[in-house]
Amino acid sequence: MLSTLSTMSGPGFLVTLDIALRGAAIALLLIVAIATLRRARGRPAAWLGALLAVGAAAYTVCSSPGPHGQAPLWFAPVLVLCTGNAAVFWLFARALFDDSFRLKPWHALVWAGLIVWPLAHVFGAGFTAHWLVGVVVRVAVILLALLALVQTVRGWGSDLVEGRRRLRLFILIAVALHISVSVTVELVFGPDQVPKVFHVLNAAALAAIAAIIAMLLLQADLDSVLGGPAVVAAAPAAAAASPEDEPADPALLATLDRLMAVDRLYRQEGLTIGVLAGKLGLPEYRLRRAINRGLGYRNFNEYLNRHRLADAKQALADPTQAEVPILTIALDSGFQSLGPFNRAFKGDTGMTPTEFRKAAESRNGP
Repeated sequence: MLSTLSTMSGPGFLVTLDIALRGAAIALLLIVAIATLRRARGRPAAWLGALLAVGAAAYTVCSSPGPHGQAPLWFAPVLVLCTGNAAVFWLFARALFDDSFRLKPWHALVWAGLIVWPLAHVFGAGFTAHWLVGVVVRVAVILLALLALVQTVRGWGSDLVEGRRRLRLFILIAVALHISVSVTVELVFGPDQVPKVFHVLNAAALAAIAAIIAMLLLQADLDSVLGGPAVVAAAPAAAAASPEDEPADPALLATLDRLMAVDRLYRQEGLTIGVLAGKLGLPEYRLRRAINRGLGYRNFNEYLNRHRLADAKQALADPTQAEVPILTIALDSGFQSLGPFNRAFKGDTGMTPTEFRKAAESRNGP
């Protein structure tokens, strides 16, 4: 019995277990990538999610135990996917949880900045041997993981998509902590000196994360979670198609419409979904479901801003309020400052509030 335990805990068993766990993690991550790509349809979050899963599979290979000398040329794509995945992770968090996010050319520069190191290492550039270069890259990976974690927390309270709320904490916090711990272990022990038990634990964590992500994706309404190619409020009929959610209560929707259209509750300072749920005597999840499934909004602030912008546009087009400062109109509509109001107004109308007012004056005539 003792000899059996000794054999199972020996180096050979640990190596075999490590390989098995990494193989399972890679297979599950590739399944996640394929499942996400099948729902891509031009959605940045879907493409970035698939790329993140492929990059995680590459990381599973890159983080395996063994010497970390100069890699062969054929291994360069794996290193690129592995190192650049920190930037993909950050962008995926932005695309998934910020409905106003759009990919910009400079985002590619962040990714390119990370992959310079592994490419230079493969091609034998001398500067990669300096320990400081490796430290800088690893610190950048940790910072990007932390930025993704910040994006996870930001907007959590106003998120109306229940599937996205369930996914965000597990996927992003688990992956962020895993990246941070893994890089910290390498910094402490050195990439070639990490004890075998840490490699096995790393492989087990990767397999567990991949398995839970795959399970959650099978249960989630991906169309609702990933959103559309152009982030707009979904049609109520399409939004109510998920079998896991009961249809929104028509009486509740009518009450919400009265509170916004008649009572103008959106003007109230500090109005959150929790405050509104308290006024209605409802649990928050029911109110989130009603606004999301019944009205098609993915974010509570987006829901409020629709009413606030309609209020502001009416005031700006009113000849009797031509002398009222734009800041006053913004504050009266429920916005807390001029900057967010201007950005929201320009995004909704394509014009600044001043341009909108002048256009309305020209239509109304002298």
